[in-house]
Amino acid sequence: MNSDVPDAELLIAPGCVHCPVVLAGLTELLKKGRIGRLEVFNIAARPDAAQARGARGVPWIRIGPFEMTGAHSQSELATLVERAGDDSGMRAYLTENLQNGQLDTVLAACRRSPQLLRPLLAMAGDLETPFAARIGVGAVLEDLAPDGLLKDAVDDMVELAASPHAQVRADAAHFLGLAGNAQARAVLDRLAHDENREVREIANESLAGHAT
Repeated sequence: MNSDVPDAELLIAPGCVHCPVVLAGLTELLKKGRIGRLEVFNIAARPDAAQARGARGVPWIRIGPFEMTGAHSQSELATLVERAGDDSGMRAYLTENLQNGQLDTVLAACRRSPQLLRPLLAMAGDLETPFAARIGVGAVLEDLAPDGLLKDAVDDMVELAASPHAQVRADAAHFLGLAGNAQARAVLDRLAHDENREVREIANESLAGHAT
């Protein structure tokens, strides 16, 4: 069994013109061994499946950690299959969705697939990441933080805090404040004495948040 082969889920509904096309595309990828398992739910009969996944439309598709809604050709689905096992592919998925304002899609995907947090934080460490996507990274982390979903991402934040770029260290200071654990505080104590004023200010704001 190849662990690199992703599984897929599909939600369909009667009268959906795009659902048969996506179903056929995923079925063909299943036949070719490009996906390991395909689960299909008709939400007319199983509305609970849509509710559990937070699906707001059909066809709703999950391939590995990726979630999306709407019409997708077989070639587009195949591309997503390839991306699902690759960090650069995950970054491309996250970047495209955040640039297109699909924050809810990224949030849902990160909640169900925490492995997306690593490529998400890598985007914050790359100054070539488009501005809209960088803003989206912060928004995603701010939404996940209250549920304690950032605890396994602190090591990646610590790595960002060691960046030679002040903008990245400033973002790391904000993210570490959201993580709110002892390891994060220790790094924030160091960033509070950073050579860059903005980094120092954000680190001190994060430390103040720890104290409340």
